[in-house]
Amino acid sequence: MSYFIAAISNGGGAPEQAYRKLQSAGACPEAPFAEMFKFEVPSLMVGTLDSLMTLSDDLIKVDAIVEGIVRKIEKTGVELSGGKKDLTVGGVPANRYIQQFAWDYAKYPNRRQLKELVALISGGVSAVDEELKQLGTSFADKQAALTEAKRKKAGNLLVADLNDTLTQDDMRKVTIHDTDYLKTVMIAIPKSLKENFEANIESLGNSLVGYGGPDWSRDPHNLGKEVKFGALVDRHSKRGSPVVPGSTQLVKEDENSSLYAVTILKSQYEAGYYEGDEFQPGTKVNFEQEFDKACKEKRYILRPFSYDPSQANKATMALEQLKVEVDGMKSGLTRWCKTHYGEAFVAWMHIKVIRVFVESVLRYGLPVDFTAVLYKIAPGKDAELTEALDRALGGDKDSDDKGLDDDEEYHEFVLLKFDP
Repeated sequence: MSYFIAAISNGGGAPEQAYRKLQSAGACPEAPFAEMFKFEVPSLMVGTLDSLMTLSDDLIKVDAIVEGIVRKIEKTGVELSGGKKDLTVGGVPANRYIQQFAWDYAKYPNRRQLKELVALISGGVSAVDEELKQLGTSFADKQAALTEAKRKKAGNLLVADLNDTLTQDDMRKVTIHDTDYLKTVMIAIPKSLKENFEANIESLGNSLVGYGGPDWSRDPHNLGKEVKFGALVDRHSKRGSPVVPGSTQLVKEDENSSLYAVTILKSQYEAGYYEGDEFQPGTKVNFEQEFDKACKEKRYILRPFSYDPSQANKATMALEQLKVEVDGMKSGLTRWCKTHYGEAFVAWMHIKVIRVFVESVLRYGLPVDFTAVLYKIAPGKDAELTEALDRALGGDKDSDDKGLDDDEEYHEFVLLKFDP
């Protein structure tokens, strides 16, 4: 539903004459394009002409910003209520509030400077917008956590919480190692890759571990004698996989995936050595991160896991807690939207009124003497009402439009269009 706010000069006559002129222009049996309502514009502080011209430009931007915030609150409220729009302004529908608009003198004192008044209104709405951003972000994060928890709960071995999935009977069949140099890891794979996985797992990451150095089994002659050591030994002249041969164990399967326990070399110590009289300490190389990358390249998923029977139902409890928290945040955000939609909408309408006042003073001059009305436009009659108002209230529109850009619209009276 669309509305127009129109204002014309009283021309020194009675406001009733201007009112009847506006009514006959577009809201009468001869021009049935809209329903017309009186529109109160209070007596505001005028200031200087320069300040009004500057404020006129600023008000267009402020109007758009405040409207954007109103739309944002409205969209959030409608989404939370499942598409139902039940937001009100002071307990009444927005349309009725517009048609019965009255300036809030207590909240927005009309004797303050216009610039201060606009700053007061826009500042209040900006604070509402910032609060909505924070609440919306928190709610979105909590929803994402709930979605992820549901995905894991309902998912296969690739994503499910393993403490919820694996039973004590499953774990009794598995030999687990976790020492300084050995670690048993859980690898989940799509079932379509099972044959390839079992055939090639012991060569996975075959360039990660250095197996070079003295081989006493092949050449025992120098056993016990002084040999090359430290930097003189090329530990990586021979490389291989960190997977311990024969350590692969099938732990569990479902329709789409399989879970294996595989023992790998957790780390490798590179011995220290002397450079002259200075000792260079050895270093410890960790293979887990690089082995994880090698798994991802093959579409295997290394599942971080530490079995704890006491955690078996933790994921279920956490999921239920998340549901409660999301429902609570949804209810709270819904109430917030219902409260602050009205606040933002009231601010928006007061900005509209200030725009009408400023534009009317700039157009008709001082003393302030104009009449404003509100048109509730009949469906599909926007263009016809605009043309009717131009004919009744304007002059030679063609000559007035010369020099204007195509997207600009000029009228010989004040006209604001909006859709609440």
